[in-house]
Amino acid sequence: MPSSTHADPSPATALTPEDIDRIIQMAWEDRTAFDTIKIQFGVTEAQVIKLMRKHMKRSSFTMWRERVSGRKTKHLALRSDDVMRFKSSDQKGL
Repeated sequence: MPSSTHADPSPATALTPEDIDRIIQMAWEDRTAFDTIKIQFGVTEAQVIKLMRKHMKRSSFTMWRERVSGRKTKHLALRSDDVMRFKSSDQKGL
């Protein structure tokens, strides 16, 4: 379970390498909303973007940003009621 230090405005200093890997994986998943990442790790969408920029190759980051920009499934408030909660097979313990 994440600690309360994840609410720090500069979360990269409080996150473990495993947390960072999981956040990147969740951000890549089309159906995992930024709100879900915030609930689990205390990291805002803007902080996820900064984290992705720092830990990814420039071309990978650019491709990801183009893909997720404006994507309704990345924002719970914009999702259709037809989209149910998605749980990745990697989220067995959650």
